[in-house]
Amino acid sequence: MDVKEFGDSVVREVPGLLRYARSLTTDPARAEDLVQETMVRALERAAGFRGESSLSTWLHRILHNVAVDSMRRDREVPAQDVVADEVERRWQHDSYTVDATEVASRAETRADLLEALTHLPFAYRTAVVLHDAEGMTMREVAQVQGVSLPAAKQRLRRGRMMLVTELARGHERRKALKGVPLRCWEARKQISEYIDGDLDGPSARRVETHLERCPTCPPLCAAIVATTEALHDLAERDPDSVIPPPLVHRLQDPVEPRTDVPPPGP
Repeated sequence: MDVKEFGDSVVREVPGLLRYARSLTTDPARAEDLVQETMVRALERAAGFRGESSLSTWLHRILHNVAVDSMRRDREVPAQDVVADEVERRWQHDSYTVDATEVASRAETRADLLEALTHLPFAYRTAVVLHDAEGMTMREVAQVQGVSLPAAKQRLRRGRMMLVTELARGHERRKALKGVPLRCWEARKQISEYIDGDLDGPSARRVETHLERCPTCPPLCAAIVATTEALHDLAERDPDSVIPPPLVHRLQDPVEPRTDVPPPGP
């Protein structure tokens, strides 16, 4: 296909790419950035597309790599196999089970399902989303992830188990936080404004109530406060911020401009 036709075809894939990106991050702006970078790379590499896979698979492969690069820069890639091994060990015990009704109920709630997905290690999360949400075949999933077909199948199997476990754990967490206003992410997004005193009264009280009752958010808030205060003190502790006396003297007594220098030529 020519460049214009290729560009038009790529644009038609954007909704699916954006849906996939939103399953990889809880930040809508970051998801859009991932798709935008994917589009840029795709158009730059248009000449290299040979049609050996579908355009959708090729674009998802680029997005997958963009997301991996982004997480590596931000140091967000977890010890994936350690997490997967732990969950699989649970499933190997005959006594392990979950409340299927509660898990199914959470899975039907979009916010709960997306929240649970974001807790899965990246490789397993993408396998589940690409196969079960985007409808790709296992061979296409393997192409996107750049792994063998058996490896992709193992990631899907483990990813499904981890998702069920996370949905069950999320239900237990919701029960423990019953009556606590705001979801953790909603509270955490407002912590900076709360610290700076930029929230209105009702919003500030909701954040305070959440922090009083939530077992995981107060340490995060305290850490932000500590680092913010450290940054405020940085100027006082940084000797480089003190202007050396000779420089002060030069600034206060600037050198008179020379008058014997000929003007620049035309």
